[in-house]
Amino acid sequence: MSRKPTVLLIATMDTKHQEAEFVMGCLKEVEVDIFTIDAGIMGESPVPVSVSREEIAQLGGETLLKVQNMGHEGRALAAMIKGALKKVEQLYQEDRFDGVLGLGGSMGTTLGTSVMRSLPVGVPKVMVTTMGSRNTRGFVGTKDILMLHSVCDLAGLNRITKKVLHNGAMAMAGMVRYPGQAPSDEKPLILLSTLGTTEKCIKIIRGQLLADGMEPVVFHTVGAGGQAMDEMVRHEHPFAVVDLSLHEITDHYFDGDYDAGADRGKAALSAGIPTVLVPGNADFLVTGPLEDAKKRFPGRSYHMHNAAITALSASDEEMGFLGRHLAQLCNEAKGDYRLLVPMGGFSAFDSEGGPLWNPQGRQVFLDHLTKNISGSQVKILDYHINDPEFAQAVLENTRELTAG
Repeated sequence: MSRKPTVLLIATMDTKHQEAEFVMGCLKEVEVDIFTIDAGIMGESPVPVSVSREEIAQLGGETLLKVQNMGHEGRALAAMIKGALKKVEQLYQEDRFDGVLGLGGSMGTTLGTSVMRSLPVGVPKVMVTTMGSRNTRGFVGTKDILMLHSVCDLAGLNRITKKVLHNGAMAMAGMVRYPGQAPSDEKPLILLSTLGTTEKCIKIIRGQLLADGMEPVVFHTVGAGGQAMDEMVRHEHPFAVVDLSLHEITDHYFDGDYDAGADRGKAALSAGIPTVLVPGNADFLVTGPLEDAKKRFPGRSYHMHNAAITALSASDEEMGFLGRHLAQLCNEAKGDYRLLVPMGGFSAFDSEGGPLWNPQGRQVFLDHLTKNISGSQVKILDYHINDPEFAQAVLENTRELTAG
């Protein structure tokens, strides 16, 4: 690198200039340069910036005056985000910065994290925010954003904000001054999905893939996990995908909490990437506290995973839907796949004597799957998903799909 480590600082300088100047001072003390973007709408920046709000508005297709007179803060913010995304993409392609640091309340956090989500995994991203102790999925999405809760409002400097802002600046400084090195011996990439209820299976598979000289990357299917895996398929072009945990599909269509969107599971199949599918964890939906689960989904079997998370039995309707849905995905696949069905149980909960044991639901799933799927790529096995024999079957089919 011919320049000093550089941080891109994004803030609304009319309201956050004191905090921004404090952060800039912290970074300069450790010999980190700063490139500033002012994306404020009302008022003016009292400090010099690298990119003005006028330029950001123009890049968003509007004049700043028009943005100021939109009469709706949401539309005005959307225009500034559009401009900021264009500018940051340009700066990133020109190698002008090494990490992004944002400061803000709800609007500033929406702006800052929108920019951060546009950047690849691995680019350092820190958002100092009043929103850091809430549900942050809407801000973080599927990217590696550090959300640092400001504790009190970012409304000037005080003993609390100085501590938090200093920590945020030093976290960013450490990341840009000591970047990770890209591996020189990249191995074939295999993406896998799981939850703790299929961990025994994935542990065997992962260990053997490592022994085979592969690089397995495992995603935790809590909504963002499956979504991140599908995005990784599009960006990293893996050697193969082992999609072992598909409950996010039924969570999406039947109002569960682990929702990964309508396109869950499509990416690898539509890209022609060799894929092994398993209906792991499809025996349950996931929701919040037990009492909430009973109100939203009455008449089910329930398992309180912890105070915040409840797994509840999938209905025959939901199991049948998933069978038909997977059949449609497979019928539209552009490449080779295998669909392995462990009829001894779909998860640790779906075990004989377990809290969500459901042989009838598994049969409903299988009936709807086999009635609607074309071809002969479905393999029905009598094992439980966590049996070592089933893990070996997954491995054997993965090797067959990727041979040669």
